[in-house]
Amino acid sequence: MGFCAAMKTLRKLLGYDDKFFDLLEASAVEAQSSVQLLVELLKDTTKCPTLDAFVQTRRKDKRITEQITEELCKTFVTPLEREDIEELSFALYKIPKMAEKFSEKFILCREALGPVDFTRQVTLLEQAAEIIVQMVRQLRDRKHLDALKEQNSKMHYLEGEADKQMLEHVRELYSGRHEPLKVIIVMDLYETLEKIIDRCRDAGNVVFQTVLKYS
Repeated sequence: MGFCAAMKTLRKLLGYDDKFFDLLEASAVEAQSSVQLLVELLKDTTKCPTLDAFVQTRRKDKRITEQITEELCKTFVTPLEREDIEELSFALYKIPKMAEKFSEKFILCREALGPVDFTRQVTLLEQAAEIIVQMVRQLRDRKHLDALKEQNSKMHYLEGEADKQMLEHVRELYSGRHEPLKVIIVMDLYETLEKIIDRCRDAGNVVFQTVLKYS
């Protein structure tokens, strides 16, 4: 066995195999891609929307999640605690899953919905997805506690802003100026968007708590 091959084997035995970090980062990127698809769906009302891209992204992330589970079963020593890897993997997968659910609802009720402004929610969601990718990428060396703390705080701020905006929308929808059917549809869509941001917050919490263990 050559020196490079021996070092690679030793790194794996000591739990320094990069495959879990590669897979988690790939999952975070797919989560962000699902958010970008959602942004495009809401911004471009001239196209006839379909679920295909959302389904493909969610399925791709599901395969990554399943691969992580398989690797956990085959790997004797892992670079992070198994429970943390698995928890983060499932937290990340919930983001494209929820994005697909939103798109499905939006496409089904698009004709009855009429013009609705989702700009503020979309802006918060884009920022949250970007932060998740940054946080997951910093898991490899687990040395950026201050940066992760700041990013996690930003994530909670975004989630809080989403809650505030939700209350404003509820107040407007309950004003009596809207048709009952539209109130029901829009409320459901707003709540689903908020849940996507919540899933981003959950994933950020897992990353931060994981790094805290190694600080």
